[in-house]
Amino acid sequence: MTRSTRERIIDEALRLFAERGYSATSVAEIEAASGLSPGAGGLYRHFKSKYEVLAAAMNEHAARTRTQIAETLTEMSAVDPSVDIEERLAHLCKAGLAKVREESELTRVFFRDLSQFPELVAIVREGLLQPMFDAITTWFRAQPEYAGADLDWPGIGAVLGGAVVHYRLFQEIVGEPPGRAERDRFVASWVRLALGLLPRPAVQAIG
Repeated sequence: MTRSTRERIIDEALRLFAERGYSATSVAEIEAASGLSPGAGGLYRHFKSKYEVLAAAMNEHAARTRTQIAETLTEMSAVDPSVDIEERLAHLCKAGLAKVREESELTRVFFRDLSQFPELVAIVREGLLQPMFDAITTWFRAQPEYAGADLDWPGIGAVLGGAVVHYRLFQEIVGEPPGRAERDRFVASWVRLALGLLPRPAVQAIG
């Protein structure tokens, strides 16, 4: 699908911000990467400033994430409950890893550059990160196997969701997975920890 000029500007700006940093990226460089004449002011036909491009990227990624999470929850809710809980858990973990990987550029910008823009930090926190944690909480509460578990599900969502975010973030920064645990091992361990939350009768039924 052909991207509009505005979309190209946002995409290329976010890529450059992730690679070089917000302050080190000039408007002219964004214009050149977007297929515009560098220094000719083409960016300003769509945005008032470089900051407005950054803000648009944060807002649009947050909006897209909310939509994707809603769609994913709907899709996962449609999974036949007869499918093994281990398989459903693995699917949840892999979906989280895929989402964090998709947002790798935004994540780098978030941790490196957004401290100077607290209003944008709030957008990413409430529009991208918190919805991921909330989705994990919602999913666990909807699974029949966990119906009898009297647990702090928001806290559990923070721990399990945080593990997924940290795994991808560590990989981005260090260049290898934490503990050198490749993805399949991470997913299997994540599933095993989640199975430990099952009420005792459900554990015995699985065993």
